[in-house]
Amino acid sequence: MKLILIVICLGFPFLSLLSQSTENKLNVLDRKAYELSIEKNPNKELINLEKNIPEILLDIRYATPNNFTKQVIYKEAKAYARKPVAEALRKANLEFMQLGYSIKIFDAYRPYRATVKFFEIVGDTRYVASPKNGSRHNKGCAIDLTLVDTKTKRELPMPTEYDSFRKEAWSEAPVSDPEILKNRTMLIQVLSQYGFRVNKTEWWHYDFLECSGFEVLDIPFEELE
Repeated sequence: MKLILIVICLGFPFLSLLSQSTENKLNVLDRKAYELSIEKNPNKELINLEKNIPEILLDIRYATPNNFTKQVIYKEAKAYARKPVAEALRKANLEFMQLGYSIKIFDAYRPYRATVKFFEIVGDTRYVASPKNGSRHNKGCAIDLTLVDTKTKRELPMPTEYDSFRKEAWSEAPVSDPEILKNRTMLIQVLSQYGFRVNKTEWWHYDFLECSGFEVLDIPFEELE
């Protein structure tokens, strides 16, 4: 009897740790679970940004080898975001257009499996999200973007190229070129008015702040439409 009690007592910490592990497990939704979630809350729908904001341009780098992984990550070159994010981005783009510019998107909603892949390659949470918690990209609440001239369609000069790991890419890094500083400042200021916050280490990455309740998703683009 004493031996049984000892085993049971020793087992309690293990059971407690197992319970904590289960509780802390990241909840990643597949397509079926996602569809159930938007039935309860239509704001959770992923919106096709190219269709919703016809004036924007797409340059989805992860659908090509032209990215830091040098691999094709997405089968399709598409951009999605949750409904409130898409609406805020549409309003911001209207303001940019009044200034003679328009948004070009490099990446938006990112399936969770891509985040796992990125972390395997880089493993530095200053530049890629940890799979432990997922990212706002996985929730459809982050956009990687820049600006183009509406007439020429050329990108405005910015501190670095997209997906640069250099310190010059940090959103508050010193900039000596006045035109580049003006462009970066304009991008940050306008988007901040519509609920977006620039990432500390990436001038192109903007998180939508009103993202509470949006789950991490792992749905490939080809399953969304």
